[in-house]
Amino acid sequence: MKYEPGDKIIVMLTNEEGKVVEIMNEKMVMIEVKGVRFPAYMDQIDFPYFNMFSKKKVVEKKKVYVDNLQKEKSNIKTQSGNSGMFISFMPIYDKDIFDDDVVEKLKIYLINQTDIAYTFNYNLFFNGESSFQLKNNIEPFNEFYIHDVKFEELSDNPRFDAEFSLKEPIKNKAPYFETSLKLKAKQLFKKIEETKVKNEPMFSYSLFEQFPDKIDDEKVDLSRLGSAGYRVYDVSKVKENLAPARSVVDLHIEKLTDSWTHLSNFEILSIQLKEFEKFYDLSVFHKQPSLIIIHGVGTGKLRNEIHELLKSKKEVKSFVNQYSADYGYGATEIYFGY
Repeated sequence: MKYEPGDKIIVMLTNEEGKVVEIMNEKMVMIEVKGVRFPAYMDQIDFPYFNMFSKKKVVEKKKVYVDNLQKEKSNIKTQSGNSGMFISFMPIYDKDIFDDDVVEKLKIYLINQTDIAYTFNYNLFFNGESSFQLKNNIEPFNEFYIHDVKFEELSDNPRFDAEFSLKEPIKNKAPYFETSLKLKAKQLFKKIEETKVKNEPMFSYSLFEQFPDKIDDEKVDLSRLGSAGYRVYDVSKVKENLAPARSVVDLHIEKLTDSWTHLSNFEILSIQLKEFEKFYDLSVFHKQPSLIIIHGVGTGKLRNEIHELLKSKKEVKSFVNQYSADYGYGATEIYFGY
């Protein structure tokens, strides 16, 4: 094996020094750079021997200005031939000590390939915390430069949220549309390599093809519902008719049902996740500051499923699964940010 835990390494794309923490398999290792741990392919790192004994060469950086983007816009449309709204990433390269191209940062754009003007509200999150926000307009068949993101920051679980509304209302169109894009480090490496091979300036993700149509609210005869045996509540008093929220929820299956011994693992997991969603929603509705979910230790399947769900929920400010005197490592505490 080329590397061993504890070996000092250098990340070839960013020229940052770190160390090997764990050997994951024959092709990948877990590395730590500036206190952040993430997986990397072995061909993306190297021993920093040359870096230790030489000084970095001063290389003039190639700057890309927003004024230069007009050419790229027309080229991109010709190549893609697609319509809709896209978020695009343009890698900006620098030279490392070996005179190789490395990604310094990514320039981020919205590309509107529709004949409609929109107002957008953009929000970038790292590890669940908002890092950059921007509200502006984007015209038909146009593009909008948003900001730069340092390449090394993209290892912190980036999430790109955007809300679009029509600049000028259209009768049959929805009032707004929300979308979100989450990227992983492996996806980014692959996309960047593809742009180099294809000699393209950027790579893009579709946010929507067509702005959604308005959904008409269906009117319901409440008197008929009451006559049919349904319970009908005054919306202003809905909180009075909801189940009370809890600060601690135990998801052990024996706490949820008396008849569980005949259930499959999948059925048990489904019941537990349904209970989690129920009390998560109640906590949000009642504006609780935090919620403790007891999932136990076991194989970690329930814990992992809950953590994946929490990463996609906008109300979650942070969550932690650490040792406590009451639950050991068998509970996750969720902190909300309204």
